[in-house]
Amino acid sequence: MNEGVVVTDRLTKRYGAHTAVDAVSMSVRRGEIYGFLGPNGAGKTTTLRMLVGLIRPSAGTATVLGHRPGDPEVLRRMGVLIESPGFYPYLSGRDNLRVLARYRGVGDDAVADALHRVALSARATDRFRTYSLGMKQRLGVAAALLGAPDLLILDEPTNGLDPAGMAEMRELITGLAADGHTVMLSSHLLGEVQEICDRVGVISGGRLLTESTVRELRGTASLLVRAEPLSIALPAVRAVVGERSVLLTANGIRVDAGAAKAPLVARAVLAAGADLLELRTDEKSLEEVFFEMTETAK
Repeated sequence: MNEGVVVTDRLTKRYGAHTAVDAVSMSVRRGEIYGFLGPNGAGKTTTLRMLVGLIRPSAGTATVLGHRPGDPEVLRRMGVLIESPGFYPYLSGRDNLRVLARYRGVGDDAVADALHRVALSARATDRFRTYSLGMKQRLGVAAALLGAPDLLILDEPTNGLDPAGMAEMRELITGLAADGHTVMLSSHLLGEVQEICDRVGVISGGRLLTESTVRELRGTASLLVRAEPLSIALPAVRAVVGERSVLLTANGIRVDAGAAKAPLVARAVLAAGADLLELRTDEKSLEEVFFEMTETAK
């Protein structure tokens, strides 16, 4: 599991005086779902294009599946969806995949399986130009799946999908990881990333700000206490968890402690004679952490 499927060392891309990707060192491990996050213009797509060999780095190195990016052996073992998928508009979804399948050296069974996995079998004979944006995106993912690749690199795979489609894509991606595939994806839908990714890398201004598990990035959950009167409840909470662990906010008393401390806090508030209105765990979402990090990096 700890083997690096994608490893970069100070990977850099410059366009004249502009540095699009600035000394990025990252590692995607075998069998995991890795979320690559960043605001628009942060350098995500440029990094992905370097990893698949579409553009050359200005400095630094990268290895993908043990080879340099763009190596024929790497291309055979990876599936890619970067930016909007391009297909022949006058061909059906199935025939578009058949064209790609010939290049990959796989047969119609692989085409049928890919269409089934992205829930497009019923529309496989329709021309691509009649597809909705979400259907076009799913066909792009189907193309990436041809040949059962070891590594999938997906750039905004849920783009254009409705809530039901996003749920299906989430199930598809987690299923692929369960089957032993490694998935690296970029997405601006941080709620989706939080649900499915094992680790994430956050990039802003071309620089990698952090690389961590989702759990580590979100930090330890805190407790939120609402009680009246505050003049009684606040000292009671401070007495049992320590003054440094307590912060009075507009929403209530925030306690820097996990759920295990909840019974102790509740008993203390009630024993002091205050009314306990609400007591719940309060954990930062990945979206909150992301915006804090990227705003600080500006």
